Amino acid sequence: MNVSSNVSLNVSFNPSLSRGALVLLASLLAACTSQPDPEQAVAARAEVLTQRFAIVDTHIDVPYRLEGTGDDVSAATAAGDFDYPRAVRGGLDAMFMSIYIPAEVDAAGQSQALAERLIAGVERLAADHPDKFALATCADDVAAAKRNGRIAVPMGMENGGPIEGDLANLDRYRQRGIVYVGLSHSKSNHIADSSYDLNERWGGLSPFGKTLIPAMNEHGLIIDVSHISDRAFWQVMELTRVPVIASHSSMRHFTPGFPRNMDDAMAAAIGKNGGVIQINFGSAFLTDAARKYSDGQQQAFLRFRAQSGLAPDHPDMANFGARYRAEHPYPYATVEDVLDHIDRAVQLAGIDHVGIGSDYDGVGDSLPLGLKDVSEYPNLVAGLLRRGYSETDIGKILGGNTLRVWRQVGEYGATQGNPPICRS
Repeated sequence: MNVSSNVSLNVSFNPSLSRGALVLLASLLAACTSQPDPEQAVAARAEVLTQRFAIVDTHIDVPYRLEGTGDDVSAATAAGDFDYPRAVRGGLDAMFMSIYIPAEVDAAGQSQALAERLIAGVERLAADHPDKFALATCADDVAAAKRNGRIAVPMGMENGGPIEGDLANLDRYRQRGIVYVGLSHSKSNHIADSSYDLNERWGGLSPFGKTLIPAMNEHGLIIDVSHISDRAFWQVMELTRVPVIASHSSMRHFTPGFPRNMDDAMAAAIGKNGGVIQINFGSAFLTDAARKYSDGQQQAFLRFRAQSGLAPDHPDMANFGARYRAEHPYPYATVEDVLDHIDRAVQLAGIDHVGIGSDYDGVGDSLPLGLKDVSEYPNLVAGLLRRGYSETDIGKILGGNTLRVWRQVGEYGATQGNPPICRS
């Protein structure tokens, strides 16, 4: 407790007091004269807010992780960035399960088969643990899951390869539970050029891609502009009738020359469009130092491979990354770096157009100090409080903005004869 300046304690030492009484008296004096710790107060408030507001993370790569490891994420796991106990501690309410289709799988004509396996894996997770997870195919499903103490698991497709040039597949994947579609990934595909692919095959969107954008609007599917080239982005913005998202992209201002992030003009355009930029937590998306480190590591890997003549699957190749890290410590970003990206996105797009898309389980050992897994969302909330964000605005960033776009896109689809499909 605090003692105001106009109240005094008149206590004199009495030798006859027992040891217990002296200890009690000392504790009372300490309590009366101590000041509250402001950092503890912020941390406590952050914990409350993470439980009050819906936290909607638009990109977590659990399905592809489970495809390779078979981890039981319904219980605590030694590996990975997500499991149910950690998610509960962090206050996570909805995690968009990434149905990730690598470019090489797409090129090999196996994208639909992989998509079906990953979708089935998410369905199985929810069916096997109905007390912990709930499938979500419309925004109202998130609120229902939160009321029932479960984590909502909507799905977003990362790489539209499984559409395979057939608009009929849009409804097929919508029925399977897909909520958003990222048009391409690390290589240009039959829909759009990739931000990573210097050979811009289409100069933006392909002819099919230009028909796909209005069709996605009509089907109530959210368009995800992460991973596509700048020219493809601007073509999408010309064609779409509803808000879009960048499900896991950060701000290029802090990583010059890194086209996977949004530049300032793109951020402003997403705000004008009514969409949301969801900030990626990977250090290479956050700081120029981490970005340059990744480039340097890749160049060193290629040199080592050329000099050694080893096959790509040789154990020494697999261990190269660990050796390189031991010799060159990785420059991890921090929570403050994530907050810097949020600040800039808010400045350019507006408070109603920023969210979180962590890329947990997707960026390897590159996550910021203080945001290493899904248990640490409260650290982000505490940082937002320290930077002066109101509770209302924090609720928007954590999930409110994403839920609004989800509803808007669904409402437009309903006007075109494709009402939202809800599970609750």
